[in-house]
Amino acid sequence: MDFIVPLNFPPAQLDLSRKSGKVFVKCLIRRKEILLTPEEWVRQHIIAHLINDLNYPQTLIGVEKSIQYNSLTKRWDIVVFDSDFKPYLLVECKAPNIKLGTNTLQQALSYQHQLNCELIVISNGLETHTWQLNKEKQSLEELDGIPCR
Repeated sequence: MDFIVPLNFPPAQLDLSRKSGKVFVKCLIRRKEILLTPEEWVRQHIIAHLINDLNYPQTLIGVEKSIQYNSLTKRWDIVVFDSDFKPYLLVECKAPNIKLGTNTLQQALSYQHQLNCELIVISNGLETHTWQLNKEKQSLEELDGIPCR
């Protein structure tokens, strides 16, 4: 359990349990127990932050859904939908020990190609980067953080 480390998000009230020597977390969105991996630790903290601190409605958050990209089936981590149920914010989560870089952003952009979100976030829980899509300039503009809803 050495991956349960303090993250750069407010503390989250997570429902943890132990079964057969393994730790599980009850997902705040999926409402079922998920094996607690380092990436899931980050994912659940970001979900809690989106709901509790940034006022994103829990009902508009999707977690780990499949997407087709270049004939491959991929799975995005978190997408927040707008009130018209169009993808608005995409979050790609990594374990705290994974360094964020070009590869992580490229992975998020491959999902973005299909989803067309306004905001893209990558995070390992210790470091978080947020970009807003500027459709006129066809570019990404880095923001200081994830905006409130």
